[in-house]
Amino acid sequence: MKTVVIHDPTLRDGQHAVRHQLTAAALRGYAEAADAAGVPVVEVGHGNGLGASSLQVGRAAVSDDLMLSTVREALRHSRMAAFMLPGWGTSDDLRKAIGHGTDVIRIGVHCTETSLAERHLDLLRERDTEAHCVLMMSHMATPDELAEHAARAVGYGAEAVGIMDSAGHFLPQDVTARIGAIRAAVDVPVIFHGHNNLGMAVANSVAAAQAGAGIIDGCARGFGAGAGNTQLEVLVPVLERTGFVTGIDLYGLLDAAEFAERELMPAPPVTGSLSIVSGLAGVFSGFKHEVLQQSQRAGVDPRDVFFELGRCQAIAGQEDLIPDAVAALSAGERAV
Repeated sequence: MKTVVIHDPTLRDGQHAVRHQLTAAALRGYAEAADAAGVPVVEVGHGNGLGASSLQVGRAAVSDDLMLSTVREALRHSRMAAFMLPGWGTSDDLRKAIGHGTDVIRIGVHCTETSLAERHLDLLRERDTEAHCVLMMSHMATPDELAEHAARAVGYGAEAVGIMDSAGHFLPQDVTARIGAIRAAVDVPVIFHGHNNLGMAVANSVAAAQAGAGIIDGCARGFGAGAGNTQLEVLVPVLERTGFVTGIDLYGLLDAAEFAERELMPAPPVTGSLSIVSGLAGVFSGFKHEVLQQSQRAGVDPRDVFFELGRCQAIAGQEDLIPDAVAALSAGERAV
């Protein structure tokens, strides 16, 4: 039996699905339920991480300080985690998070831009805070490239490193190849974070664990943008049946998932048409609302917009490419 550490970003990644409007009461309630279930790590924050509340990507209903202090008070056994994207968050945001008792902080970077994490990982190491680095949009790099960047992150001080299937593009064999390559290149725990655009998030997460990933992410009811993330209350028993130990109480986890469905979300995410297309195109499904709005105004097929954005290799944070893609399709051309 092998142990897998479950990392639960329901209260951070799930924010994308409700435009970052979770209340302090909702955060507290879910954190208490996850803690009671024995979830090892509970992540909280704006969907785009520390310091990201803004007009560009959405103002959160609750400040970073209140989110962190609320969840810290609610967790008696679970560790608390936060997430930061360089450019949105700063070193000051990291220091504030550490001051609130954050146990684990993840630095997210585009899969081939690991150098952006160096300064922040160094700060976390100096402050004796567990530092992770996750390589986002990881379908845009080969297994060898991901292994190279993962090794660099470890050299910068990451105590765990891994990949996000940000667009829900992978199949299990893709995950196996990438996790295997990273596992061979580093001597720290390897992370996998899946999205469910093609309905493969649980299968991909199991493949990651079987390939050597020691930290697997999952959200209650798959709470997240578009088709959502790996569904936590399915993932845990499937991992257990596959021979992995999570240490999580199943009934407690099911109770937490029911709380999440009742109190956090209008409805659980579904694998809809645009989510499937965004997964096939390799485009972050968080673009969905903006793609729909602009496509409808211009009278173009939003599915074509996603494939055009995929051709342009658009990544999260490049929402400004959506009007270019829409305009190009309207004119019967290709975006630059």
